[in-house]
Amino acid sequence: MFPSDTRILVIDDMPSIRDLVKNHLKAMGFKSIQEASDGEEALRMLIQSNTPGNSIQLVISDWNMPHMKGIDLLKHVRATAEWANLPFVLLTSEAERDQVTEAVLAGASQYIVKPFSAKIFEDKLKTAYQKHYKSA
Repeated sequence: MFPSDTRILVIDDMPSIRDLVKNHLKAMGFKSIQEASDGEEALRMLIQSNTPGNSIQLVISDWNMPHMKGIDLLKHVRATAEWANLPFVLLTSEAERDQVTEAVLAGASQYIVKPFSAKIFEDKLKTAYQKHYKSA
């Protein structure tokens, strides 16, 4: 599982969902949590924090947001060499097969359908960690 000092970026246009995700993360022991309200703001934050010892280590992003959707942010992240292996979890209220397929093909580490329980959230983060850090 991700260490408790993992630097996490939570992205959702709804403050209530960001709060829910942050509360789940805090309950799991995470302390370094930043938030953004859309993909454009998140991209700026990723760029600004992209320095040794300060970079974001896990992204949890909503799919449907104004300005830049989570799937578009994911595609941008995967196309950037320094972030090619950045764990990226997509949240969505859509469970359609086409969307799940698009997320997987775009390189999503995990895909969580809202609403979700704390147990499902934790299990998905564990799976995302194992996907990126197989030796751990």
